[in-house]
Amino acid sequence: MEGLMSFQANSVPDVSRQQSSVLVPTFSPKITTRVSVQSIGMVRNSKLFNSFVASVQPLEASAVTPLDNTLPSKEVLDVWQNANAVCFDVDSTVCIDEGIDEFAEFCGAGEAVAEWTARAMNGSVPFEEALAARLSLINPSLSQLQDFLKRPPRLSPGIDLLVKKLKDKNKDVYLVSGGFRQMINPVASILGIPLENIFANQILFGSNGEFAGFDKNEPTSRRGGKATAVQQIRKAHGYKSLVMIGDGATDLEARMPGGADLFICYGGVQLRESVAAKADWLVFNFKDLINSLV
Repeated sequence: MEGLMSFQANSVPDVSRQQSSVLVPTFSPKITTRVSVQSIGMVRNSKLFNSFVASVQPLEASAVTPLDNTLPSKEVLDVWQNANAVCFDVDSTVCIDEGIDEFAEFCGAGEAVAEWTARAMNGSVPFEEALAARLSLINPSLSQLQDFLKRPPRLSPGIDLLVKKLKDKNKDVYLVSGGFRQMINPVASILGIPLENIFANQILFGSNGEFAGFDKNEPTSRRGGKATAVQQIRKAHGYKSLVMIGDGATDLEARMPGGADLFICYGGVQLRESVAAKADWLVFNFKDLINSLV
């Protein structure tokens, strides 16, 4: 687009040694619900599977929940363990914040933007409508974005260890987000995820640094965009099996033919019950996923 430019954040220098400065402690109120092995169709005589269930218990939650998918079935566990690639949502999953909400707060438009974010994540309004509305409310300048990016990302507890374990198992890792590349690039740098493995939106600025909209050519800028991105990833690399992990309705959409085989809902930051109820597996702590990668 003539006269427009997009701002790319420089890669963060080796901050992985300073993880303690960007990670936050895990909170651990316990779920009261317990799910029997028989109720979710587990194979009772599988020693390996029963051993896993005994060692990985879903004990952490932001609230008491009646959902019964906090322990995986044998079939779900098999897909997770054998997946060729894993796609992560970023906001409220890889990071504890909703990036656009934090940026809005930084720019003085926090409350109004947060309301739109909640509606978008619950699936009550089309994503592209919510994205345009939120950016219009923020109306950010390039200098504001640059100042905002001086703050280090706040990663969810255990995500660094999970990404490392996945890479050690030769599984490719992607970040698929309705957020913005400018905010996600530093996150990818910390986690050692290649920038080409990011599928996200891009804020555009005019020649004087004024806000000029967002790149509507990005698949994640519109309804069903994450599903489209995941389909593109799978087709481009010929993955036999792929998993999507996230917290919102747009993440759930990625579980479709040609897209993700499995949707794991991460409720450690935000528990959206309408989404979590439809997940193949609901987790509140990334340790559950790490421990299951035997």
